[in-house]
Amino acid sequence: MNRESIKYKRATMKVIFYEKQNCAGNAKQKKLLTLNGITYETRNILDTQWTKALLHSFFKGLDTTDIYNPFAPKIKNNEIDIGTISKEALIELMIREPILIKRPLLEIDEVKICGFDIEKINQILQTNICENIAISSCQSGSQCTSAL
Repeated sequence: MNRESIKYKRATMKVIFYEKQNCAGNAKQKKLLTLNGITYETRNILDTQWTKALLHSFFKGLDTTDIYNPFAPKIKNNEIDIGTISKEALIELMIREPILIKRPLLEIDEVKICGFDIEKINQILQTNICENIAISSCQSGSQCTSAL
């Protein structure tokens, strides 16, 4: 596939980015997408009407430890014990309290991704975003030269 057909394919794919508005990490992630020519539609993760089936579609093949937001107040304050809660019980809580959902959730056509998984994004969109960027932590120690 040549460069122009890859750009066309990427442009025709629908990318939905579920974010928490004003989240600095989500802002960096969206900037990285934009810098790599990826257009997207944003949706507020807190205002979305989540269902079990919809959340399961983002969490397919993931463990409980891979789907929650470690910075959610109930997690930080140890009100929810991630070590003992089942994935099903956590998803039930997420439906009522979407702040518990790991961000972002990405929907690329029919593919759903929990978290900013650069490897999966590169594979699906045929991009070459640097995978050494720790987008949810301080960027100063990054091995990439990509500017954010």
